[in-house]
Amino acid sequence: MDGTNAGLLLLRVAVGLTMVAHGYNHVFRGGKIQGTAGWFASLGMKPGILHAWLASLVELFAGTALALGFLTPLSAGALMGTMVVAGIINHRKNGFFIFRPGEGWEYVMNLAVACLALGAVGPGEWSLDHAFGITFDQLNGWAGFVIAAVIGIGGGIGLLIVFWRPPAPKPQS
Repeated sequence: MDGTNAGLLLLRVAVGLTMVAHGYNHVFRGGKIQGTAGWFASLGMKPGILHAWLASLVELFAGTALALGFLTPLSAGALMGTMVVAGIINHRKNGFFIFRPGEGWEYVMNLAVACLALGAVGPGEWSLDHAFGITFDQLNGWAGFVIAAVIGIGGGIGLLIVFWRPPAPKPQS
């Protein structure tokens, strides 16, 4: 089991800290939160400032929680939701590969799937969930998967239905 626990720890920390870095970048780097808000608004997420803060705080806090293995299906689902939204509003139209102009959807898809897998499998024994006796193994082991999927896919799509107003296509010159 120690190999499995080590693998889960590495995956949780890599995905979680990647998401923390994204949140940090949105708030403190580049155009800071105002620049992120303007970018989100230009993609159709209205109001941009609300979504800039929501995405950034989810990435910061849920990323930290995932890295620590705390409330794993919930934190994994929240992070998956940010990737679902990013994939739909910004990456899907650019093809699969990340190196294509506008960045394709391969990167956000892999992060989303890693989050869903971690929600399903759980954090392993080297986690705060294990230390505090928090388990999500109901439904014959499907509870973590269902929780992460509902939060990630359902939450992401719900957010898009309520708040996303895609910009009109630019006229061809």
